[in-house]
Amino acid sequence: MLALLALPMLPAHAQQAATGRWTTIDDATGKPKSVVEIYQARDGSFAGRVTEVLDTKHGPDPNCIKCSGSNKDKPIKGMVILWGLKPDGAGHWSGGRVLDPDNGKTYKSKLELLDGGRKLGMSGCIAFFCRQQVWIRQ
Repeated sequence: MLALLALPMLPAHAQQAATGRWTTIDDATGKPKSVVEIYQARDGSFAGRVTEVLDTKHGPDPNCIKCSGSNKDKPIKGMVILWGLKPDGAGHWSGGRVLDPDNGKTYKSKLELLDGGRKLGMSGCIAFFCRQQVWIRQ
């Protein structure tokens, strides 16, 4: 009986985690850009991989032409663009890095659940200056 009473609470609890699929929204245009799946990595940190590219101004399967190193000229779809995030309080993760495939640069990153877990604030930071995108849970 107690297990049955706990069932309605599962979706609310699940929304308090950053894991899952998120539609990224371009903060300049306000349009959907991609779908990123956030998952827990083997080391316990959180990471995010592009599962779909929705913005097709660079073709249906764009490569990361401005990236360097192992990501140079690799397809953006399937690329890990967010890594190393660790819990930093309820609904917050920090200490990670984010790759912007548009310019090939990486930034310090942090995540914050918004709107009861239906949205995710993803911030990329240089020193104390941060820029936030709000992603929508799928």
